[in-house]
Amino acid sequence: MAARTARSSPTRLLYSFCTTSSPQTALLTGNFHLRHFSAGSAAAARLREEKDGWWKESLQKLRNIGISAHIDSGKTTLTERVLYYTGRIHEIHEVRGKDGVGAKMDSMDLEREKGITIQSAATYCSWKDYQVNIIDTPGHVDFTIEVERALRVLDGAILVLCSVGGVQSQSITVDRQMRRYEVPRLAFINKLDRMGADPWKVLNQARSKLRHHSAAVQMPIGLEDDFKGLIDLVHMKAYYFHGSSGEKVVAEDIPSNLGAQAQEKRRELIEAVSEVDDKLAEAFLGDEPISASELEEAIRRATIARSFVPVFMGSAFKNKGIQPLLDGVLSYLPCPTEVSNCALDQTKNEEKVTLTGNPAGPLVALAFKLEEGRFGQLTYLRIYEGVIKKGDFIINVNTGKKVKVPRLVRMHSNEMEDIQQAHAGQIVAVFGVDCASGDTFTDGSVKYTMTSMSVPEPVMSLAITPVSKDSGGNFSKALNRFQREDPTFRVGLDTESGQTIISGMGELHLDIYVERMRREYKVDASVGKPRVNFRETITQRAEFDYLHKKQSGGQGQYGRVIGYIEPLPPGSATKFEFENNLVGQAIPSNFVPAIEKGFKEAANSGSLIGHPVENIRIVLTDGAAHNVDSSELAFKLASIYAFRQVYTAAKPVILEPVMMVELKFPTEFQGTVTGDINKRKGMIVGNDQEADDCVISAHVPLNNMFGYSTALRSMTQGKGEFTMEYLEHSQVSNDVQTQLVNAYNATKSTD
Repeated sequence: MAARTARSSPTRLLYSFCTTSSPQTALLTGNFHLRHFSAGSAAAARLREEKDGWWKESLQKLRNIGISAHIDSGKTTLTERVLYYTGRIHEIHEVRGKDGVGAKMDSMDLEREKGITIQSAATYCSWKDYQVNIIDTPGHVDFTIEVERALRVLDGAILVLCSVGGVQSQSITVDRQMRRYEVPRLAFINKLDRMGADPWKVLNQARSKLRHHSAAVQMPIGLEDDFKGLIDLVHMKAYYFHGSSGEKVVAEDIPSNLGAQAQEKRRELIEAVSEVDDKLAEAFLGDEPISASELEEAIRRATIARSFVPVFMGSAFKNKGIQPLLDGVLSYLPCPTEVSNCALDQTKNEEKVTLTGNPAGPLVALAFKLEEGRFGQLTYLRIYEGVIKKGDFIINVNTGKKVKVPRLVRMHSNEMEDIQQAHAGQIVAVFGVDCASGDTFTDGSVKYTMTSMSVPEPVMSLAITPVSKDSGGNFSKALNRFQREDPTFRVGLDTESGQTIISGMGELHLDIYVERMRREYKVDASVGKPRVNFRETITQRAEFDYLHKKQSGGQGQYGRVIGYIEPLPPGSATKFEFENNLVGQAIPSNFVPAIEKGFKEAANSGSLIGHPVENIRIVLTDGAAHNVDSSELAFKLASIYAFRQVYTAAKPVILEPVMMVELKFPTEFQGTVTGDINKRKGMIVGNDQEADDCVISAHVPLNNMFGYSTALRSMTQGKGEFTMEYLEHSQVSNDVQTQLVNAYNATKSTD
């Protein structure tokens, strides 16, 4: 940042300062600055410090966090209490409350068990002069781009664990996600009021199952029905929660009967932190007394470095322990400047660039969520660098379009607060900006994207039709919106049957969109059987010589094409090539484009199973034309029939999509899972051990992966997870080819 500012011109320094100070101060400082600029750099340095000061201070008082948990750990109840204590809502409603209102975060539809809430992508609240953005983190890894975007917007997270259920399968998945995206986190052991609550058992499970280097920063005063309050092991105080909703926090001395245990647990905490923090280790080994502020700073350093997870406790339902948890978010989770964010420079072949998080830098913002509001599309932006102002022109790097920001708002519960500008680190929403989820906006001075622009090709398709004729409008509205939200979701039309075809990255991916269409747009859709996007290709060169002649009174049709087709060499940039090697005027040149068009059209549907033909070169060497009867249509038909005639002689084969599948599951299930992969004609290419988990990489044909999520779940007692992405199209074996051809011929004959 300093280097950047030092290179700036005096005028730019002065201008930047003017925008952040009062006009009088700016004018005085400006005059002084211009008079003495040549004389000394002291004024420039002071200017720089003052200019840096305002944004650093505002960013230090900002937290972007997510709350993640296993289903039924109390995530929604906890969020409800957080909103209540921060003054965002004025009364508490339960998730399945008798009053029929329901929790705030479930405001749309209680059935949203998918974990991705549409209503609020980012909720904003204030706690002790700090601004906290709570961002909905999707609960499941659906193999889409969206999860990554939601997680990369977070700077920190709270992992909620149930004091009875402990570390459950989804807790492991959620924790794995946070580790993958390098998110620092706190743990919160909830439901201490329940029968069988044992926070120390859960803490040990977190250490063994999640491999957390963690220790408790709090200790409960009583458990189950006797749960009265908490002891803060950092400040050595006891906290009780009074009032009808636990809003009055009373600090008292630690009860005498728990003093010894509290000292022991504090020593345990110091020991755990000193293992990963050198500064605290020195004091600990030197037997020096460790003050609360020293311990707090050490916990913060270790948490931000992701080498320690502080564990908080409480009961959200009984309104105990939420305020200290909020204090913990401020004390231990990072502010936007303490997290490193990388962008990809599109001008340098997606080279990684570390962003400074400086509002004086060029604007870089990510659209991470879209929402259909009353006033049109609402786009949530996380600003990583620079400043965005109402009325500014910004450039969408993904499309290259220049757009104006007509209205800039900060989301405040269901209301919106209009703001004039926002700087790096903040999360805001804009109206009237047409874009897709994951698009990056800049001010035009740089060409950075926050996520890679290479979108994988869809590998699976479904035919989909609305059940009732009246819902056609909503049906197309839903498909348009989903395409904007997710670039891996495509919509097309089957020319033969006239059906709408949706394509995506897998079975689960498409199922979720069909389900969302039913819930959000009230459109019931009937879905055809999943279809794998096969391809066809040829394996050898073959000659063609075809004459198309038709005479039926009046002008006839005449066209002759001669040449050969051959496979393209492996790794070719194009999938279809047409070469005109005609010598002389055997075919007039104005008919050649029609011939190319005919071959292209014929290659859209191979004769084996009707799928597109790829990796072919068609070379036209000779032909014949008639002065009267030759036409563009005649030559187009001649080339279509020539292709069909020569295709069989070129020994065609079928290509199927092969997926790169990565599996992670406990080692005890290794035999069963690898046996199943072999049964699905998969080829295992990597086998690693990660703690108690086995990680396998395999290449498996997509056609054999239907229903795999259910199969893996039953093989691993729900503890296994897998991701798959498209790798390549490769040739199928002879027996599979015969099966596919026979199935295709059978459906054709029934049609």
